Amino acid sequence: MTFTLGTRLEGTLGRTGTIHTPHGDIRTPAFIPVGTKATVKATLMDSVKELGAQAVLSNAYHLYLQPGSDVVDEAGGLGAFMNWAGPTYTDSGGFQVMSLGSGFKKVLSDEFSGKKVADDAVAPGKERLANVDDDGVWFRSHINGSKHRFTPEVSMRIQHELGADIIFAFDELTTLMNSRSYQEEALERTRLWAKRCLAAHKQLTDEREGKPYQQLFGVIQGAQYEDLRRKAARDLGRMEVDDQRFDGFGIGGALEKENLSTITSWVAQELPEDRARHMLGISEPDDFFACIESGADTFDCVNPSRVARNAAIYSPDGRFNLTRAEFKRDFTPLVEGCECYTCRNYTKAYIHHLFKAKEMLSSTLCTIHNEHFTVSLVDRIRASIENGTYWEFKEETLGRFYGAKGPSAK
Repeated sequence: MTFTLGTRLEGTLGRTGTIHTPHGDIRTPAFIPVGTKATVKATLMDSVKELGAQAVLSNAYHLYLQPGSDVVDEAGGLGAFMNWAGPTYTDSGGFQVMSLGSGFKKVLSDEFSGKKVADDAVAPGKERLANVDDDGVWFRSHINGSKHRFTPEVSMRIQHELGADIIFAFDELTTLMNSRSYQEEALERTRLWAKRCLAAHKQLTDEREGKPYQQLFGVIQGAQYEDLRRKAARDLGRMEVDDQRFDGFGIGGALEKENLSTITSWVAQELPEDRARHMLGISEPDDFFACIESGADTFDCVNPSRVARNAAIYSPDGRFNLTRAEFKRDFTPLVEGCECYTCRNYTKAYIHHLFKAKEMLSSTLCTIHNEHFTVSLVDRIRASIENGTYWEFKEETLGRFYGAKGPSAK
């Protein structure tokens, strides 16, 4: 068993559970901090453990290019390489394929909302660095321009060498501006790639006998189309190759924020209940509640650490920017009552000074706080499901975060 169901959230698709891995259990719902290049930027892994993270997710594309998956394998796997004893995830590189190819963001920006563009369009100011065909993807390194080839089999080999506990099938991520016909074409390509990933995963698991078992998650695409999302979930949920099935599922792809809960519920209704569901790239408080009610179990996103490096601080009363003049002489913690290392030991005034002085420690301290805030929020959602206070907790949490006035307002 790789996943055990826990408490159900009555009247919804929400639930608690436990993902079982060779490096420990992950109690769900859970937020998984992103350490793209085998590091949560600006932060020691000891700090990531102390702030409460149960697992860390890294990026197969980036680690393939630098330092090389073979180097990580020789080091004893991703966890040993970065000094992290707990469970680890790696994504497949599918997002980077889209990003390198079109240059458009995952979420459609207002600049392009409602516009029609060609399926092979490239964002203004970007150069196409990736090209997709039915067998795989040719792409150029964003580091030095060298040419590389990813196929489902290559992605599986790389992720086996990286050695994460949970890995993802190679998929094609489209944009919201792609036509319906292209969405259908890409979905079928992803389905066929998923079968190839299962076969390669089975073969590599057998070849690397003695290594801890790695769970393989299939990725559900289909953009904003209900029939495509449901078809993808049914196809991958039932898929089996050489007695190998997916151990869980990632819900990814282009989507509009206002449809996030609806899309998640379409997928969860079709997927088997006995396997975990991971939301790729989600980290805002309202999105957590919406997706958990719709059946999601785990989440990852770079946002808490990314905005921390720009002095954006999460608090129960919304997000605020620490470089504002009002904090120059504010000798209180970032958040009163917060138990993170930063809030126990430093003040707004001090970290405000660090940003103004362009000191690197500013990023470290704010990343610790933002990751702790995000991890802790999802932990408290899980606890509220278990103790029967979910709806009250949701109302209080979202009312404070989005309804706040004054200097801490979002």
